[in-house]
Amino acid sequence: MLRWQELPFPRLTVESDRPRVALLPVGAIEAHGPHLPVGTDVWIAEAMARAAFPGLLDGGFQPLLLPALAYTPAPFAEEFPGTLSIRPETLTALVVDLARALGRQGTACLALANAHFDPAHLGALAAARDELAGGAAPRLAWPDLTRRALAARLTEEFQSGACHAGRYETSILLAVRPELVDEEARGALAANPRSLPEAIRAGHRTFRQAGGPAAYFGDPARGSREEGEETIARLGGILVDAVRAAMGDPAR
Repeated sequence: MLRWQELPFPRLTVESDRPRVALLPVGAIEAHGPHLPVGTDVWIAEAMARAAFPGLLDGGFQPLLLPALAYTPAPFAEEFPGTLSIRPETLTALVVDLARALGRQGTACLALANAHFDPAHLGALAAARDELAGGAAPRLAWPDLTRRALAARLTEEFQSGACHAGRYETSILLAVRPELVDEEARGALAANPRSLPEAIRAGHRTFRQAGGPAAYFGDPARGSREEGEETIARLGGILVDAVRAAMGDPAR
């Protein structure tokens, strides 16, 4: 696996016939219950990007992993210590500027491995997508997991919308960073079945308002490493499909 920041500049010259795909993990620094670290979304996004590597290589692409983007709008969690939220327009400008810098260096596609779903964050990414649409390279591949067709490829809890620091995210952390999961705290948590999408539609704007006074939704006690590994593989497949949709399949 090639990581952008680990390579000397001569190796970052585009010389391959394979279209270069820059994979950008996009997460957040925000509260994830009393049992998961505030950087949970970053590790999930990185796992998604890494899982896409084999499929992209097999599909005729040249993937490179960019450093993760950790700072983003997170107003739903701002009331909890540790959450670091930025303005939506800051994120939009950063993604647009990064895409254009990559394009000037011959990158064909910027693929966003996004694991953060605050409405303000999604709106900022959508604004970046719209600004980049129809312009010069690179093309943008962003599989929005909040869309029903993509959510259907993930777990039942994710589809329910009760999936912030619940079984879905806890399982992934158990697969990639188990030492960061507070097992004592996790085992003491009761299931919280409240759906965040439904709360958002009802006008709620914070985790507390949505029924998550401890910043978690779902059933973290039921998380498992095995489920996390399976979910990561599915996420990688979703990202590969998004790149192929944006670029076409060079192997065909």
